[in-house]
Amino acid sequence: MTKRKTTPELARSLDADWPPREPMTLADLIAEARAVDWDFAQWCYVSGHDANDSDARNMFECLLAYASSEGRAGLH
Repeated sequence: MTKRKTTPELARSLDADWPPREPMTLADLIAEARAVDWDFAQWCYVSGHDANDSDARNMFECLLAYASSEGRAGLH
């Protein structure tokens, strides 16, 4: 007989793969940022990064600088 999962066990199993840990390319990250009009808070929400994390802020700023230098930022 299979042991039934309790509520806490079930909750952990549902969140086990969230946010998804699929490899992302630089182009994917830039596309996400461009899709939210280069808004840091929205980018964090979409990409699963913590808005209070200084590393996430640095990464976002680097993405913006890279996309701007490549002419792909899509800024108005």
